[in-house]
Amino acid sequence: MKSLSEIYNRYFASTAVFSHREDERIFRTRFKRTWMGAFLFLVALSPLFLDEYNFYLLNLVLVNLMGALGLNLLIGFTGLLSLGHAAFLGVGAYTCALLTTHLQAPLLVGIVCGGLVAAGFGLLVGIPSLRIKGFYLMVATLAFQFLIEYAIIHWESLTRGIRGIELPAPRLFGLSLGAHSLYFFFLFFFSAFFMWGLKNLGRSKFGRAFIAIRDHDVSAEIIGIPVFRYKLLAFAISSFYAGLAGALFAVLQRSAIPEDYTFLKSIEYLAMVLVGGLGSLLGTVFGVLFITLVPEFLNVTVSFLAKRYDPNLTVYLGPVKDLVFGLLIILFIIFKPEGLVRVWVRVRDYFRIWPLPYISQ
Repeated sequence: MKSLSEIYNRYFASTAVFSHREDERIFRTRFKRTWMGAFLFLVALSPLFLDEYNFYLLNLVLVNLMGALGLNLLIGFTGLLSLGHAAFLGVGAYTCALLTTHLQAPLLVGIVCGGLVAAGFGLLVGIPSLRIKGFYLMVATLAFQFLIEYAIIHWESLTRGIRGIELPAPRLFGLSLGAHSLYFFFLFFFSAFFMWGLKNLGRSKFGRAFIAIRDHDVSAEIIGIPVFRYKLLAFAISSFYAGLAGALFAVLQRSAIPEDYTFLKSIEYLAMVLVGGLGSLLGTVFGVLFITLVPEFLNVTVSFLAKRYDPNLTVYLGPVKDLVFGLLIILFIIFKPEGLVRVWVRVRDYFRIWPLPYISQ
């Protein structure tokens, strides 16, 4: 006869494991695996209760997640500051657009090549990290951001300038992904695969080397970690994820235009990482959801108030909406510097042992 504590640990406690093999799993306990199964079940049934607009928002979340994961690897795991992340998205987007429109390359080929070309640019941008770091490295990435913006706008023979490049409706193995609901399932499996890859990378010797460099690069060099090589690797992987995100976004929007890859987009991705939590994949998910969906919630609120009371409210509340969104980000950074993931950890830790602490009372 098992005790109450043993039953609770086996089916509810999120840290209880019973073998080394279970400890090595990403979803270590039956409790976590059950919730993941329920989540996948809801995803499979999502076409029954979501419309095309809802799927478009989810697609936007998944695309932003891909880009934010790469930036969190660079900043949160390796400690390398960057303000040019949107430039790598632009490189991936235009690479994919050129391949699919000029060479009629398949969808997957265009997306992967977009990531690889962006990774190549990431290696070039990462070279200054040998000599500079911190604020000065951030300025170097900012210069790359403006350089790519200038090239996209003025190299009209290749990028068509401000007109951009129109992409055809996506197709995968002969199946049309034109509907947002179909593209959602493609994006979901695509992003889940690369998030799984990044999770395993963080648990490997490469991930531990990144964290050692972030904590103290001189000490990492002393214990035998080739710091410059790993910094270049971090830039390459981060840029690869950004290039994939840019290509996926261009396919989602059916166009690659300069306005989607400006400096403000880099700031937006930086906000996703900071609000979610540095060095946490789950925090990245929270940050992406917050930065992507809160503006949409504010838009819906303003539209509702305008329809209910006065149509002119849209004009007056438009700037207020941006002010509220910016204020929310500032408040999170001030009062929750560790990000939304820390809030989740506190809630999780409370219910991890609930109600056992109160049995004796």
